[in-house]
Amino acid sequence: MYLVEDKGGAIALMLAALSFLGTWPAVMTLLERRGRLPQHTYLDYSLTNLLAAVLIALTIGQIGDSKPNMPNFFTQLAQDNWPSVLFAMAGGIVLSLGNLATQYAWAYVGLSVTEVISSSMTVVIGTTFNYFLDDRINRAEILFPGVGCFLIAVCLGSAVHSSNAADNEKKLSDSSNKNQNTNGTNGDKELSNVSNRAGVPQDLEDGVSDVSYANFNDEKAKAGTAEFLIQLENKRSIKVIGSNTCLGLSIVFFAGVCFSLFSPAFNLATNDQWHTLKEGVPHLVVYTAFFYFSVSCFVVGIGLNIWFLYKPVLGLPSSSFTAYLKDWKGRHWALLAGLLCGFGNGFQFMGGQAAGYAAADAVQALPLVSTFWGVVLFGEYRRSSRRTYVLLAGMLLMFIVAVAVLMASSGHRKT
Repeated sequence: MYLVEDKGGAIALMLAALSFLGTWPAVMTLLERRGRLPQHTYLDYSLTNLLAAVLIALTIGQIGDSKPNMPNFFTQLAQDNWPSVLFAMAGGIVLSLGNLATQYAWAYVGLSVTEVISSSMTVVIGTTFNYFLDDRINRAEILFPGVGCFLIAVCLGSAVHSSNAADNEKKLSDSSNKNQNTNGTNGDKELSNVSNRAGVPQDLEDGVSDVSYANFNDEKAKAGTAEFLIQLENKRSIKVIGSNTCLGLSIVFFAGVCFSLFSPAFNLATNDQWHTLKEGVPHLVVYTAFFYFSVSCFVVGIGLNIWFLYKPVLGLPSSSFTAYLKDWKGRHWALLAGLLCGFGNGFQFMGGQAAGYAAADAVQALPLVSTFWGVVLFGEYRRSSRRTYVLLAGMLLMFIVAVAVLMASSGHRKT
């Protein structure tokens, strides 16, 4: 079994995790914006997310001979370590609930703001727990100023969303007035009914195909315009124009609470700070804990999304397991997202076991990556106001400072 024990290796793993964990939400968002049902996407994602944990356990977790205090993966499966296993599985459950919630929140408040708020809450709450669980191996005088930067980012993230939402409302209002001036009352009617078009025949990858809406689909609108927002609404699976902003933010905060708990639970699973294991039973190695963590994440994700196929939420159309099996549009992207998230979480835990889980929470700066994809792929914040751009710049600056500070607080776990 291979273990990362030096600080340099741990930081390299954290940076790799930051890249992977910041990219997979963009892939999932891409599919939702193309109209693929989030239930279908999450079922595909869950398969490869578990596959990543199995691959890590069967390769890195099996390298070399098993040792009494550090057994390899197969040896540890047969040991009496269920208290630690339950902590690992509890972490997987709350992570699965958080990931599932963010999949819906992305549609309501955007990829960037969702990741900012949920990740910042994870650091503020989860890092504090991990600091004390890790017997304070991270330097508090450096660590907690970094946590403060994430807390500031929460406030800035909320302000960015509020400002951008106001910008979008103004764009739609201006477009409505323009259409009303040129087409009588048809313009207002067209815009006010945009959120009620779920019944219009759609192509799940190409959006609305009905010729009566040709004025919005003859050519692709420029990102950031009112026409772009309307085209996007026609395509996406979750209709959000006219929805309650508080609903989206509530989902985000629920996800943030879930994310705050998964890393401390994993910490307890691998280090047994509460002394729940019997005397002589070795602690769970990170690869075994990650396997159980991913199994519970898989079970919750599969179970809830099969339920949502038949009992959908947030106005989504119902589906069936047969329809899911036949839905191949975008499946390769959903499978890729699962692999990215699985390996990203694995690398985060490997780095945290070496340098402290509080420092490893630096990967929660993944909004740096997600915002990049949000701007490049989805046109978020295009043609927004100067106030929105200033707030966005401040938010990103806080994340850059926080990443540097948290990584600087890295310690070294005694083995």
